[in-house]
Amino acid sequence: MEATMTRKETINPASLPKPSGYAHGIKVGDTVYLGGQTALDADMKIVPGGIVEQFKQAFGNVLATLEEAGGKPEDLVDVTIYLTDVDDYMANGREIGRLWREMAGREYPAMAGIGITRLWQEEALIEIKGVAVIGSGAAE
Repeated sequence: MEATMTRKETINPASLPKPSGYAHGIKVGDTVYLGGQTALDADMKIVPGGIVEQFKQAFGNVLATLEEAGGKPEDLVDVTIYLTDVDDYMANGREIGRLWREMAGREYPAMAGIGITRLWQEEALIEIKGVAVIGSGAAE
């Protein structure tokens, strides 16, 4: 029996900061592993404005990687959100939920929110990573 090999493809959108020592995403078959994204803008600076603006930028970075891989927000099957201040996130939950629906629609993947002490960039309040299976979303 012949084994079939699925090729691993690195996904690094030109719209995101050039990675060094990591990949924004890895695609294997129809599965895309989306690396952790903080609220870095194209100039490698964390966006100002608090948790809501940082969520918008970080999640936008995740979605940019997914789109580059050929996927759509509804293809997300798992999302993990790391937070330096869970209470701040919860206090802004309505606005963050509105942003999610605006950016990704009303379908939600399996999710986890994890409180942590700090992130790689000291001013970062949030990091989002995920897994998507391209073509798994609802039919249009």
